[in-house]
Amino acid sequence: MADAELDRLRKRKRVQMQKRFQTRKNEGKAISREEASAVLNQVLIGRALEVFEAAKVQHPEEMKRIEEVLVQLISEGKVGERITGEELYSFFHQLGLRVELKTRIQFMEHGKLRSLEEKMKEKE
Repeated sequence: MADAELDRLRKRKRVQMQKRFQTRKNEGKAISREEASAVLNQVLIGRALEVFEAAKVQHPEEMKRIEEVLVQLISEGKVGERITGEELYSFFHQLGLRVELKTRIQFMEHGKLRSLEEKMKEKE
């Protein structure tokens, strides 16, 4: 029941954003950075926001255009599904953008969260 209600609220918010975007488009006004972020946050899930931010840092010029197009597609309702980090990473890869992500391996040992790096140093 809660999931259905949450989905309904998300759809209603997306429709409101679509209307706002359409109004701004008709008036010839550009969408603000805050509004673009809000639209993206509605669709990007998991590590997708991390991938998106890393891509913006590594490829700023290309990402300006990609962000504009992505926000426009989301606002027009052409992107109806949520986008995971893996899907976004794959999309950037298909576009020829290589996005480097910081990767770390962590595990629990004796009730503490430790990195693999710490474990390897300990064994030396």
